[in-house]
Amino acid sequence: MSAALVLSEAAGPGITRLTLNRAEKRNALSIDLVQALLAALTAAENDATQRILILTGAGPVFCSGLDLAEAGDPARAHQSAELIAQVLQRLSESRLVSIAVVRGAAIAGGAGLMSACDFAYAEETAQIGYPETRRGLVAALVMTFLRRQLRERDARRILLTGEIFSGRHAESIGLVNGALAGEQLMPAALKIAAEVMQGGPEAVARTKQVLAQLWPSPLATDLERAMATHIATRQSAEIQEGIAAFREKRPPRWARGK
Repeated sequence: MSAALVLSEAAGPGITRLTLNRAEKRNALSIDLVQALLAALTAAENDATQRILILTGAGPVFCSGLDLAEAGDPARAHQSAELIAQVLQRLSESRLVSIAVVRGAAIAGGAGLMSACDFAYAEETAQIGYPETRRGLVAALVMTFLRRQLRERDARRILLTGEIFSGRHAESIGLVNGALAGEQLMPAALKIAAEVMQGGPEAVARTKQVLAQLWPSPLATDLERAMATHIATRQSAEIQEGIAAFREKRPPRWARGK
């Protein structure tokens, strides 16, 4: 029997730890992995004793983003995009307070998972970024979170350049709550979990609801708007060239604009 794609375990009273368990593929977000993550999240939410969700990745990398074998397949683009949008929204709007613990790297969709959590802690040397434009993609779904979290100049820089930056830089622009040595990450996550759990369960859950409602447009509306762009780029010629270039370790040969 194959290993579970998402491992669920207790990390303390009221705390569920979910681990992306596809280390051989750098925890790339395949359709099966995202479905497993949604199922594990549902199970944790349905357990009334659970209040905190800690999200981690097996192996040296938190999550490398979309599974490129699926990303360039037009037949699977819509299902993949829908699932990514669902898991981002669920992490953000869940009654559980979510904490991302990032080791190694959080790239593209992996950085999106991190951004959707209520708190995030990353290794100082972790590699983080949204290089979608360099693959012929648009980080449309993730923009719904970045525009809520970052100054516009910082968001424009990391999205338009596609640069990869350190956990230390992510902390400096407010993308993560702390950049720490690897052995300090889980203690930091458990410390903030303990602080959150000093509040009433209903009060914390309602506070999350009000925070979401105070934005000019609901998250679901923003994700719906972003989906059209995401799907269009997933079916474009540019993504095919971007993925081919990545696999062949060469610069992409973009077509000249009209």
